[in-house]
Order: sequence, then structure tokens, then C-alpha cells
Amino acid sequence: MLLLPNCSEFVFSFLGASYLGAVSTTANPLYGPAEIHKQARSAGARLIITESCNVSKVREAQISDDVKIVVIDESVPEGCVHFSELSSADESGLPEVDINPEDVVALPFSSGTTGLPKGVMLTHKGLVTSVAQQVDGENPNLYFRKEDVIVCVLRCSTYTA
Repeated sequence: MLLLPNCSEFVFSFLGASYLGAVSTTANPLYGPAEIHKQARSAGARLIITESCNVSKVREAQISDDVKIVVIDESVPEGCVHFSELSSADESGLPEVDINPEDVVALPFSSGTTGLPKGVMLTHKGLVTSVAQQVDGENPNLYFRKEDVIVCVLRCSTYTA
């Protein structure tokens, strides 16, 4: 689970997990313990990457004793791991992963407009296609031209990178 604001570690974590064939679920860092609990349990989270200021909420969420917590800032609470341990780890022992375009890469949760929030399975192919539709030249349905600049400032957790 990526419980992060917009930051470089969000992007590195999402891309790293994707490269390894893992599925990332993204959560709003403003969520409370109940929302974190529900989403992490539903998604089967085994690792939560967050800031140290969110660790107490994650622990209060009582997800599972097996869930590891990684923090991105310098203040590393007891029992947590610093992000640098992941980013500087020896990758030579990692198995090569054969990723199918139809494999799920992201599990963002819906807003719950018509009921409880649900995990939405996004595949590698679907995510790449979505990005390509926005950048592949002119799209007459969106009224954008190649020379247009579009400002987009939603949270990364909204987009799933």
C-alpha cells in the first residue's frame, strides 16, 4: 500500500513494485485508521510505504502483524524500515519476472459513490493504454492539440501514478 503524498518515493515505489510483478494499492494519506484498515485488508497489503507521521494511524488500523511499514522521511519509528533500505538493496538476487499485459498492476479503490469503496483492478495494458490516450497526438474528443500544456495537480493516490 502506498500511503503517500505526491513525492518521488511514490513514483519509485509504484514503478518498482510494477517491475517486480506486484500489485500496488494507493490510499489517501489523510485517511484515518478505519479507512486504512478496510483498504489494506481488502487489498491484502503486506507492505505499507508512508511517512513517519502516519505510522501511528497504520498501527492503530491493526491490519496484521505480518505487514511491514516503510517510512520515507528521516524519523524512523521503532519497528519500521527506512525507504533507503529498499532503494539501496542488492537487486542481483531478484528473480526475473515475466509480466503479462493482462496482469493486474494497480488496485485503486473507488470513491464509494454508489456504495462502499471497492478495489478496481487495473492491468498493465489498461494503465499504459490510458496514458497513451492522453499523449498520443491530437484527440478530437478532448479538444487538446499537440502544442497544448495541461496542468494536472491531483494527488498521486488518485491516479495510481
